[in-house]
Amino acid sequence: MQRLNREQMARRVARDIPEGAYVNLGIGLPTLVANFLPAEREIFLQSENGLLGMGPAPARGAEDPDLINAGKQPVTLLPGGSFFHHADSFAMMRGGHIDICVLGAFQVSTRGDLANWHTGAPDAIPAVGGAMDLAIGAKRTFVMMELLTKTGESKLVDQCTYPITGMACVSRIYSDIAIFDIAPQGASVVEMAEGLTLDELRALTGVPLIAGAALQPG
Repeated sequence: MQRLNREQMARRVARDIPEGAYVNLGIGLPTLVANFLPAEREIFLQSENGLLGMGPAPARGAEDPDLINAGKQPVTLLPGGSFFHHADSFAMMRGGHIDICVLGAFQVSTRGDLANWHTGAPDAIPAVGGAMDLAIGAKRTFVMMELLTKTGESKLVDQCTYPITGMACVSRIYSDIAIFDIAPQGASVVEMAEGLTLDELRALTGVPLIAGAALQPG
């Protein structure tokens, strides 16, 4: 089985973001997506700390300490980009003005429930941040994550056991092993890693999976 690395995952997410979309990239893995958006495609990246029009990461040595995203990573600003108050940023998120948000996750259920802010680990510092507002306020919520934990447990589950960020909000999951569409009838497999079968993927996740249209026999 040939898993995608993090850059390949980010490139795959970027491929599905359409022209003219207003997009928020969550902290962690999703921030990599900005580096792979096609230059010829006009996409407006918003950050919850009050930026609109972010570009890719700056070249080494060209970082501006006053220009960061919500994860405190240095970013660039495209021509026409703007700064605004944190409250205005959240009004944009809560008001349904974000077309797509891309978030990381600890767990996603087959009905689209998202858990991405706290695992209950003793040393963890729970901080939901703006994820709750994004998950519910965005028109579409994508999750970008490695499918299995370090101990081999699936992050795609029948029911989340971690505290919920948003209910039935995830529409698509991009992972290193497969891509899933989430709908009321459950999780369907859009794409799989080369060399993996649907039955093997079902065994890895331990949840019922529907074969997507691309996997249906012609």
